[in-house]
Amino acid sequence: MQNRIELTATVEREDSLRCTPAGLPVLEMWLRHQSRQSAANLERDVVCEIQAVLLGEGARKMAGKMAGNVVQCTGFLSQRSLRNPRLVLHIEHVEFVKG
Repeated sequence: MQNRIELTATVEREDSLRCTPAGLPVLEMWLRHQSRQSAANLERDVVCEIQAVLLGEGARKMAGKMAGNVVQCTGFLSQRSLRNPRLVLHIEHVEFVKG
């Protein structure tokens, strides 16, 4: 079963590129999503901030270019670590949205 998340958001901030002990590039960022959604036949404004992470060559390519831009992300949710259950969006594909 594949449960993919698609999200359009503004990259509020991004950390500096770092590498895992195994040498895998990691780029952490915080996304701000705003939209209007319908639930139970009622319209509501949705605003949230989501921590996200981009790994591998994509992280290396995007480092320093994301903050302040609107992006379309596809990925999956996972807990931050074995000891930290906070949700993080693991980005598998990202592209800039032209505005």
